Amino acid sequence: MSNSQQNTPLKKTIYLIRHGETDFNRQGIVQGSGVDSELNELGHAQAEAFYQNYQHIPFDKVYTSALQRTHQSVKKFIESGIPWEQHAGLNEISWGVREGRVPNDQDNEYYKVLIDSWVSGGVDMQAEGGESPLQVIERQKPVIETILSRPHEETVLVAMHGRAMRIILTMLLDKPLQEMDTFEHANLCLYKLIYDYETQSFFAELECDTSHLFGL
Repeated sequence: MSNSQQNTPLKKTIYLIRHGETDFNRQGIVQGSGVDSELNELGHAQAEAFYQNYQHIPFDKVYTSALQRTHQSVKKFIESGIPWEQHAGLNEISWGVREGRVPNDQDNEYYKVLIDSWVSGGVDMQAEGGESPLQVIERQKPVIETILSRPHEETVLVAMHGRAMRIILTMLLDKPLQEMDTFEHANLCLYKLIYDYETQSFFAELECDTSHLFGL
């Protein structure tokens, strides 16, 4: 190996996606980590469209949360033989006692006040019976440390959830946690992230990309 090859910074590429649509998404029902919903017909179509567009990528590993809507979103990659790990640390935030029901006006006001408090810096404020963003990022850190500790996995696919994705992106892109809502997300959107082991930093090559869903 030449000196120039030896000095080439080692990089890892992470394809970070949100799961496909569920009926709860469509109905505006808060799911959180306590609701293990399945993809609906559109969600499965989104998963298929993502697979068709990215099946050529030589993924070394697939990582998902412990919830089935992420498993279903990457099912074809797993079935193709790519090694797979699921980590509860990648689960959606727990929204607590209000999960799994159609929000009424009181619920909507509650969520607004809660999220406004997070945006204002109160990231240690927990949902009633649930988690705070600070608690979520603390359980995400060991998973990211595990992924980064495996430089031989040069290209990985990570499937997770909307709020949890916003939270983890602040950590990966070195932003304050209270800025989580600046990261947009949509069902089966893609963030393509490059990690440079030399500088120990990430940059985003794609953000909330949904071009693979064209026509759905």
